Amino acid sequence: MPRRLRALAEELGIPPSLPAERGLQVFEEAGALAVAEVSEQGREFLLVPAAAAAWQRMKAMAAADGVVLYLVSAFRSIERQADIIRRKLHAGASIESILAVNAPPGYSEHHSGRAVDVATPGSPPLETAFETTAAFGWLARHAEVHGFTLSYPRGNAGGYLYEPWHWCYVASGDGCA
Repeated sequence: MPRRLRALAEELGIPPSLPAERGLQVFEEAGALAVAEVSEQGREFLLVPAAAAAWQRMKAMAAADGVVLYLVSAFRSIERQADIIRRKLHAGASIESILAVNAPPGYSEHHSGRAVDVATPGSPPLETAFETTAAFGWLARHAEVHGFTLSYPRGNAGGYLYEPWHWCYVASGDGCA
């Protein structure tokens, strides 16, 4: 485990053996990023250029089929990942429950600039209910054509809870796990 990640793990109470036990991969922070989408509130969602272009094409194709997709998360720095965990710890969550849904800093696909968390109107974001939406059905049928794959299906090797909203751009061959 790299020194910076070891220090963050120690600070947050993440067992040093966890990445190896769960077979987690270190993801370097992406360098060059492009705006993939801007929310109605003006928040920019960044991805590596190839993933941003693929997201935009996929979103347009979904819209042409009457399906609305939007981003709730994209690139996330290692420090931002640590802040998310700090906030949850401060709110009283256990590190075990946090690590069921959040990767340790340095091990999140979001660091790669290729992962997206997708939502659709009428369904609460980041909830398993997303799998019952037309948006999820569309993604299940078409995302692979655009280079995206579902990262955390039920029973995934990383030990994360099922995340039907989390997709990663893998077409370039150097994206996610």
